[in-house]
Amino acid sequence: MYVLDTNTLIYYFKGQGQVAQNIANVSPQEIVISAIVIFELQVGIAKSNSPAKRTQQLQQFLSRVSVIAFDRDAAVAAAIIRAQLEQQGTPIGPIDVLIAGTAVALQGTLVTHNVKEFSRISGLAIADWY
Repeated sequence: MYVLDTNTLIYYFKGQGQVAQNIANVSPQEIVISAIVIFELQVGIAKSNSPAKRTQQLQQFLSRVSVIAFDRDAAVAAAIIRAQLEQQGTPIGPIDVLIAGTAVALQGTLVTHNVKEFSRISGLAIADWY
């Protein structure tokens, strides 16, 4: 299972890198989007010069994949990640911790171009489709 990070979807919508090609090579049933990622994308859409177009793009994409809620398992995983990173003195942003917690709870691979930040998380599988 592939859990797409916000930046992966931004690159997809902008047609940057190899993201669209990589997504096309994977069954939509293997792709999940955290509700946290949708939140981040909706913030960007709200600030966009063309929110209707961006909303349509997002809705069209979301109709083909699964959206995962931030649940108890993700919350526990995120809390452990945050505590470990803080103890190491290498914290990451709070939203990124929630996204990583979701991927860990699902035992999925986080697809992100932000490999440097997420690679600090023990036990998190990462792929960069950029």
